[in-house]
Amino acid sequence: MNLKVILEQAAKRYGEKTAVALGELRLSYTKLDEDSNRIANALIEMGVSKGDRVAMLLPDSPQFAVIYFGVVKIGAIAVPLDTKYKIRELTSLFSHCKPKVLVTESPYLEPLLPFLPAFRYIKCVIDLSAEGNGQFLGYQVIMAKGSAKRVELEPKPTDVAHIAYTSGPAFRPKGVMLTHTHLVRAIKISACGFQQTDRDIVMLFALPMHHAVSLVVILLTSIGKGSTVIILPGLSIEGLMGTIEREKATIFMGVPFIHALIVKKAMEEGIAHDLSPLRICASAGAPLPINIIEQFERHLGLRLIQFYGLTEGTAHVTCQDVDGSGKLGSVGQALPGWRVKVVDDNGQKLPPNRPGEIAIRGPIMKGYYKNPQASARAIKHGWLYTGDIGRLDEDGHLFILGLKKEVIIVKGQNIYPSDIEALLLAHPKVAEVAVVGVPGGMRGEAVGAAIRLKTGETATEQEIKKFCLERIANYKVPKQVIFLDSLPKTADGKMQKQALKGYLLTVYSTSKAEEKLVS
Repeated sequence: MNLKVILEQAAKRYGEKTAVALGELRLSYTKLDEDSNRIANALIEMGVSKGDRVAMLLPDSPQFAVIYFGVVKIGAIAVPLDTKYKIRELTSLFSHCKPKVLVTESPYLEPLLPFLPAFRYIKCVIDLSAEGNGQFLGYQVIMAKGSAKRVELEPKPTDVAHIAYTSGPAFRPKGVMLTHTHLVRAIKISACGFQQTDRDIVMLFALPMHHAVSLVVILLTSIGKGSTVIILPGLSIEGLMGTIEREKATIFMGVPFIHALIVKKAMEEGIAHDLSPLRICASAGAPLPINIIEQFERHLGLRLIQFYGLTEGTAHVTCQDVDGSGKLGSVGQALPGWRVKVVDDNGQKLPPNRPGEIAIRGPIMKGYYKNPQASARAIKHGWLYTGDIGRLDEDGHLFILGLKKEVIIVKGQNIYPSDIEALLLAHPKVAEVAVVGVPGGMRGEAVGAAIRLKTGETATEQEIKKFCLERIANYKVPKQVIFLDSLPKTADGKMQKQALKGYLLTVYSTSKAEEKLVS
């Protein structure tokens, strides 16, 4: 089976029921199927063929779902991208996947206009904005004049449906290839984990649709099961609560940062809305502090469960029981269709409660796009080595302990320090730099940078941050910058990042204490 069949079957079964909604805009299953056919037929007319990449630089919206299904229906490959990326990051990603078509809208298209001629492989741009500049094909024109006729092309289950770029390193891209088979299996597994049905109404809030949780666990799973997805833009917790009450939402997923904001609001102001329809509140993206779990239940009267997944694993690998009876602090047991083990540095399986690297087997990625070496390092004998450190207890409950790979997790987004280090080394005043994760309060971690300037140069923290903000997504920009005469290293010249973490934390704690004294 493929994703085209998944949507067509859902359209036949659920018809005029709302599939995806944003405010007053509600797309029924029938409309989603027809509109995605219009996109599919338009792409065929543009000369898009099986295997061609279609880049999607789009915010959360029902149109995202239309474009995605339109692409995969013809066997082309959707490439969802982060709208926060700047031209340097986009140039790297475009050069890697060489999309034939770019689908975007004015706020993201305008900064790209001066650079578009350099992307010779992009043959057509579809502009979703109501007011285009006439240079590009308008989405509304396709909707008004395009054919809604069913596409006769039938993607093979083994065809790649989309390439999901990990949050970093954007300058050395790692594109996760997921096939129709992977995604169809993931829909069934995810729905099983959440016991999801066509009666569920699922909130999509503060999670970009290019992200694995939004795209696979929320959107695709909901379409496969006949649920309704309610998209809510922005970061208003009050707006979230009001929408849950109004829509009678039954499932809400978020990253720890969002749950911390909810707890903060509940503790300071209370909850004035009826949240009783919610049967599942779930968290993923990073380990959830136990105090947040306990405060969430105390102040909202709702259980907060954790699940674990990763882009390379399609999305949803383990999950706590939906009744909240799972072990506190764990991310649950392996879902049907998945096997999980914890191994040592030699790949040998470890006994219960021994920490090691988490390896998983199931609908894992086909590999990294154009990177067989990285694929071979990650996938060994059918097992995906995740780079996450954890332990399995005697009952098979998984506990996440940390990361084997050097990654900073900011509000559920993975950031690779090497990406930011490479950028900062391009600054004309910087001689040497080390980037580490530091405590970031509710956001989880924050990015910290220690810099040694070139002889005779001076710079300010604001100057460094501005340099980064102009070139990379805002969530990657260092929140802390310190300047040192020398960076700590071992005898063999290796950077001592643990020492830097401690130093940055000391500087941060001292500055906060001084702020309190002044105030």
